[in-house]
Amino acid sequence: MTKPIQWVECPRDAMQGIKHFIPTSEKVDYIKALLRCGFHTLDAGSFVSAKAIPQLADSEEVFEAIKDDLGQTRLLSIIANIKGAERAAGFSGTVKDVGYPLSLSETFQQRNTNRGIDQAFSDLKEIFAITEAAHQELVVYLSMGFGNPYGDLYDTKYVLDFSQRLIEMGVKTISLSDTVAVANPIQVLQSFQALHQKFPGIVFGAHLHVVKGMEEPLIKAAFDGGCNRFDTAMNGYGGCPLAADELAGNMGAEVLYAYLSKNNYPINIDAVAFQAAQSKAQDLFSNYEH
Repeated sequence: MTKPIQWVECPRDAMQGIKHFIPTSEKVDYIKALLRCGFHTLDAGSFVSAKAIPQLADSEEVFEAIKDDLGQTRLLSIIANIKGAERAAGFSGTVKDVGYPLSLSETFQQRNTNRGIDQAFSDLKEIFAITEAAHQELVVYLSMGFGNPYGDLYDTKYVLDFSQRLIEMGVKTISLSDTVAVANPIQVLQSFQALHQKFPGIVFGAHLHVVKGMEEPLIKAAFDGGCNRFDTAMNGYGGCPLAADELAGNMGAEVLYAYLSKNNYPINIDAVAFQAAQSKAQDLFSNYEH
């Protein structure tokens, strides 16, 4: 293990489940603290309906405020539809990556975007064309990436076939998202092994929502399966507010940091800035989550 990972820190995911609105200036201060850490990518906002996710209604203001502080960090924003892709294209100088959640579960796709899977694939062709014209990278998040609570179809072959449709479209980065924390280490290992074996030139990431105690086994399983891209959130904040009543938190950035350190894996992160950002996250979210 020598190649540095693509570490994606997700303040957007952490913030979207916070109950009370975080003032824009405080979001900007926090994201600037994260930018000082040197993450590969920062998932920092979204071009979605303010009605759907009120906490992120000020994303465009946030992007404008941080555009001169990005350094080598790539900025990613989530979208949910064609309109969101068009809005993101207007920020192509700042937002390099556009993330689109495409569910492996028909039920969740309807809940998350009010579209079925076939409709979402149709939209995605247009979204891909928009991002390509804007010189942005489209990152597709396969939500319910390790199963779902609805009884919808899920197995490894289904994941491979689903991924093939995306790759044939031109998508080069696909992240499997354990939206409701149902993954187990054997399944994670087998999923990544199968994907990397069939599609060796594609980046497959892990966006894991986890229950306490399962973090390290899941990280190890993903690494052992060849995963080289991980999404985290400081202190494990966040979750998907559209997935369930009880949120399963994100993989904590500090947990991944500890795992990498323990296993002598290269970490291109400023340790002092990381500690400062972690402390800032604790103060910020504890002020607004209740």
